[in-house]
Amino acid sequence: MKKTLTAVAGALVLSGASLVSAADYVENYKEIVKNADWDGMQTVTVNIDEFSYDANLTFKSGQAYKLELKNVGEKKHYFTAPEFFKNIATRKAEVNDQAEIKADYFTALEILPGGQLDLYFVAHNKGEYEVYCTIDDHRDEGMDDVIVVE
Repeated sequence: MKKTLTAVAGALVLSGASLVSAADYVENYKEIVKNADWDGMQTVTVNIDEFSYDANLTFKSGQAYKLELKNVGEKKHYFTAPEFFKNIATRKAEVNDQAEIKADYFTALEILPGGQLDLYFVAHNKGEYEVYCTIDDHRDEGMDDVIVVE
């Protein structure tokens, strides 16, 4: 049980009120999430290891998604995409079908070795957004990519 709770706590980093304002995020996200076609949800799997995000990170605006973040590496990694998170409507995050986290918005997600975190969201504002790992030198080692919302 302790390991599971540690994984849940380590898997999610919520924004602090002093760092980010809710006004920076999609204002009508609750309405967008409520009206989304979750039966038509698409699943995108990202395999994360040293030092890459192995997936096509292109999404369609208005589409509901389940983003499966799987750490197949030996080190913990962050999926840090602040501008992307500001431009999607988030429904929830789940950790290995053991925990469900509901939050208005996220700033970063941490996935432990062997762990999986699923993010449920609706792509909203079109654009290109950076994603990177903020641990040690991971970004310098090439652990960054671009998320596209068409």
